Amino acid sequence: MGIFEPYRAIGYITSTVPFSVQRLGTETFVTVSVGKAFQIYNCAKLNLVIISPQLPKKIRALASYREYTFAAFGNEIAVFKRAHQVATWSKHVAKVDLLLLFGEHVLSLDVEGNMFIWAFKGIEEHLAPMGNLQLTGKFTPSCIVHPDTYLNKVLVGSQEGPLQLWNINTKKMLYEFKGWGSSVCSCVSSPALDVVAIGCADGKIHVHNIKLDEEIVTFEHASRGAVTALSFSTDGRPLLASGGSSGVISIWNLNKKRLQSVVRDAHDSSIISLNFLANEPVLMSASADNSLKMWIFDTNDGDPRLLRFRSGHSAPPLCIRFYSNGRHILSAGQDRAFRLFSVIQEQQSRELSQKHISRRAKKLRLKEEELKLKPVISFDCAEIRERDWCNVVTCHMDTAEAYVWRLQNFVLGEHILKPCPENPTPIKACAISACGNFAVVGTAGGWIERFNLQSGISRGSYLDMSEKRSYSHDGEVIGVACDSTNTLMISAGYHGDIKVWDFKKRELKSRWDVGCSLVKIVYHRVNGLLATVADDFVIRLYDVVALKMVREFRGHTDRVTDMCFSEDGKWLLSSSMDGSLRVWDVILAKQIDGVHVDVPITALSLSPNMDILATAHSDQNGVYLWVNQSMYSGLASVESYASGKDVVNVKLPSVSALTSSEADDDMEKQVVENSGAPQASSFSISNKQIPELVTLSLLPKSQWQSLINLDIIKARNKPIEPPKKPEKAPFFLPSIPLLSGDIVFKPNDSEADAENEEKNNQSSMKKFDALESPFSKLLKSSWDSKHFSDFTEYIKSLSPSALDMELRMLEIIDEEDEEELIKRSEFISIGQLLDYFINEVSCRNDFEFMQAVVRLFLKIHGETIRCHPSLQEKAKKLLETQSLVWQKMEKLFQSTRCIVTFLSNSQF
Repeated sequence: MGIFEPYRAIGYITSTVPFSVQRLGTETFVTVSVGKAFQIYNCAKLNLVIISPQLPKKIRALASYREYTFAAFGNEIAVFKRAHQVATWSKHVAKVDLLLLFGEHVLSLDVEGNMFIWAFKGIEEHLAPMGNLQLTGKFTPSCIVHPDTYLNKVLVGSQEGPLQLWNINTKKMLYEFKGWGSSVCSCVSSPALDVVAIGCADGKIHVHNIKLDEEIVTFEHASRGAVTALSFSTDGRPLLASGGSSGVISIWNLNKKRLQSVVRDAHDSSIISLNFLANEPVLMSASADNSLKMWIFDTNDGDPRLLRFRSGHSAPPLCIRFYSNGRHILSAGQDRAFRLFSVIQEQQSRELSQKHISRRAKKLRLKEEELKLKPVISFDCAEIRERDWCNVVTCHMDTAEAYVWRLQNFVLGEHILKPCPENPTPIKACAISACGNFAVVGTAGGWIERFNLQSGISRGSYLDMSEKRSYSHDGEVIGVACDSTNTLMISAGYHGDIKVWDFKKRELKSRWDVGCSLVKIVYHRVNGLLATVADDFVIRLYDVVALKMVREFRGHTDRVTDMCFSEDGKWLLSSSMDGSLRVWDVILAKQIDGVHVDVPITALSLSPNMDILATAHSDQNGVYLWVNQSMYSGLASVESYASGKDVVNVKLPSVSALTSSEADDDMEKQVVENSGAPQASSFSISNKQIPELVTLSLLPKSQWQSLINLDIIKARNKPIEPPKKPEKAPFFLPSIPLLSGDIVFKPNDSEADAENEEKNNQSSMKKFDALESPFSKLLKSSWDSKHFSDFTEYIKSLSPSALDMELRMLEIIDEEDEEELIKRSEFISIGQLLDYFINEVSCRNDFEFMQAVVRLFLKIHGETIRCHPSLQEKAKKLLETQSLVWQKMEKLFQSTRCIVTFLSNSQF
């Protein structure tokens, strides 16, 4: 275990696997693949409902039916009920590429043409396939569809071009269609009988009658590329939607046999799947650009408009930064998008607007991506002025202007910062002052200029007048930073020169040379340390006030990609192209932890609370989150769990925080717990406990406080007037009293029936007395096994009055001989309860709840304990344990109280 453990990945919406749509009740759900896991969205608002556990390999195909999801990975098929894996089908010897829901069966087809038939009704009894067949000839399957009303028949398309119609019941091929000399990429059944649509790699769509083997109509995409997805409308409109590898969605009118509309900017990459929702004018599309979109046909011209969507980066992020006290992450990617991801709720993630891109692209007949700003290479933000004006500034690749953004409105700002208009060069670095009023930008030509963020007006440039230069640095400015009081501005040049400027006067105060080319700098405003990285892979820390190097960290063997300080300035985190992430202790001047991942980290950011680390990786479109274990573990020092100088191999976080096996273990644990006592709380409580401290129960305050004040509550709730005698029933309506005091009227009753009912009531009461209560049973079994966790959860689930009743049922009222008294179940249970209290108090678990229960127990059974020596010994042991635990707690309370009192009376 290291300091940072993998948590989960965000920003993944879909992959290159076609989605699966299912209807459950009145709601529609879509299941999409995200690498080794799948996600289920509710189509009503496209909100995330379920994330599956991670599978051992990437998902290759999906199918779903009601609560069941079938995911093919490798040569196996995992069966999930909601998010829990209930079975694994493994009979294929080749990779499974296609899944088809076929009534109460699932058909699986691998790359070698082996088809297996699986039954998912009663999965536990049917782990073996019900049948299988082998596709004949040189036939590589590419798609499979079940034509409507064709009983036990499926149509399979191939990469070679022909199609085959098979009867899965008789396991015979009924007919082979010659095809059109091009690979079949997609096929779909239409609402009309005997008609299917087939999409080919040459961009043609063939609407074909398979009963007569006749072509009805042929459509052809205007843009080059294969037809990758097809879907027929089912709401009565004669529409066929097709998607291609260019990201364009085409809508074809089947009655008029012509193109009706084209959505040119539907997606930025190849369309993977299309599906018209049942009996709705809504089309759902998914693409390899990591987006899922819904289109509605409600306009007068019949063109679809975007209804709702979910999207992430379609290219790897270049820069990331925590924002809004760690609740959001700003991310700039190679796809020219500037995004805000929510760490808490995925639904709040969004892309920042670049002002009417869609409208301009439609007017100019261009793609939106061509009109967007170039990829962001560096940015800085300040939360202090979020509500007043723009609070983010960005530098873009090969762009001589810096752009400002207003995060309150999630939109590009109105000002453009243009430094040195006489000799414009690309901007390479930027920074915002601590007050949020100024932005400082540095260019590739060595120019540094300050701008006012509110007005966008230049407030002067920083020129090195000592050597009579008309610029700040000889070469490219690789970084700029401002201190916390707007006193100093620090800049670094590519050739290794670092300069400290007077922020207001823009005069050079001091400078020094590192001795080699610099790559990146990071400044911490609290401790005043500047971290620099040179092309020799060495990290150097400088005190900008004392003008000397204070630390030097060596260990990386390749280019350092990013660095960041912790909020308190004690840690420095660095990542490199060698795949390592290292944590350096600034005070101890050494590496305290290091991890190695398979994909190099290109950007990183640590949250202000230091609880979550976010990383971006090369060739990965998501943002990966890591949890700081030192915030939650009970270990006193970091050295006890950090790897030190060693670098440990760690896997990247997955979309789901659980693997498939962990989810199964969690499910079994829930089953065991639910079969016993009901759960008092839904919180997942860690078994780890901080030494020398106590653990609270997380129960509502009223639940354990009511145990202490039960007598007061009963006295307060006592009725003021005695219960009134019920009115007599009419003489012609016989009645009998029950044990509860209520009167039941019976139209036909006799004295014999009343006597029988009274006897039945008495016999049932005797049976109830003879039965041992669950309280006593669970106490006895826990005492025998010396594991009291189940019993603790049981009494925590009881209400205060119910727990009071259980304890009072153990009360010994009648006096007996000592020998007979010891054998009574009530006496034994009292002794077992004392042992239970000794164990729980010494373990310091559920501390406040146990104190309340012990007080109530002693109040009821104190006299019994006083009169019997065996119980007295256990009570003395409980007292000693309680005193020892409380003394330690009281010492901690007193020391904390002294510190607080001292600080509150001190004057700074």
